[in-house]
Amino acid sequence: MPELPEVEVVRRGLDTWVTGRTIDSVEVAHPRATRRHVAGAADFAGRLSGRTVTGVHRRGKYLWLTLESAPGQETEVVLAHLGMSGQLLVRRPGAADEVHLRVRMRLRAEDGEDGTPRPWGRELRFVDQRTFGGLALVEVDEDGLPLPVAHIARDPLDEQFEDALFATAVRRRRTGIKRALLDQTLVSGIGNIYADEALWRARMHYARPTESVTRAQAVAVLDAARAVMLEALARGGTSFDSLYVDVNGRSGYFERELAVYGRTGQPCSRCGTPVVREPFMNRSSFRCPRCQPRPRQPRA
Repeated sequence: MPELPEVEVVRRGLDTWVTGRTIDSVEVAHPRATRRHVAGAADFAGRLSGRTVTGVHRRGKYLWLTLESAPGQETEVVLAHLGMSGQLLVRRPGAADEVHLRVRMRLRAEDGEDGTPRPWGRELRFVDQRTFGGLALVEVDEDGLPLPVAHIARDPLDEQFEDALFATAVRRRRTGIKRALLDQTLVSGIGNIYADEALWRARMHYARPTESVTRAQAVAVLDAARAVMLEALARGGTSFDSLYVDVNGRSGYFERELAVYGRTGQPCSRCGTPVVREPFMNRSSFRCPRCQPRPRQPRA
């Protein structure tokens, strides 16, 4: 599943191509893509037609498009979750349809900033092979957050994220440190890949009990997560297959820089010990046995 760097790469691309553009029409090719829009696919398409996108925002792994509202009209946004295989792509009209195209939004052709007419519009396409992701029109709270994501914590790249509060909250939990990093109510945007990479940088085992982690250590893990995600963001994110791409269909290249994730049996770049893969929460954890020794009383 895409994590914070991958979703932020998509957000930046959408902001460039979609913000300020008017949606002429919407075509829902598969109803499952709008299953979270309780009024149905036809309502979703009808209520979006003619609306102008005013911005693209993110909280953790969720994206949303803000929309221009008429006086007296509800404030609502297009909330997107990419799931395991969702893609938001910007295409020229007439480009061949993707095999797993689920939603097409036709954007109105508009004059450029210099007044030169553009001879074509654009299409924003939602493509999803496994149909775990989706789009929905949802209302926002008083802070402008979509209601379904209002409970999700800020992410480490958010300027308003408070490291000290995170450290205090982590130490109050009775869990393992990796489980805490994956808890989106504590910190959002960190998934399996960047949790493993952050813990390797901080030399900490994934099952280290959170109550034994000092405040300084909690902040150090957070700083490691922040650093690795910024590096990944600079390289377009991590692409292990063709399912994660940016809005122009390009893959990210941070996979080449990963220290432990997906590197079973390969030497740790710090000490040379072979990296191991261990089961964790129906998935896997990767670590260096020497740099990240198992704690005496690990959390399950």
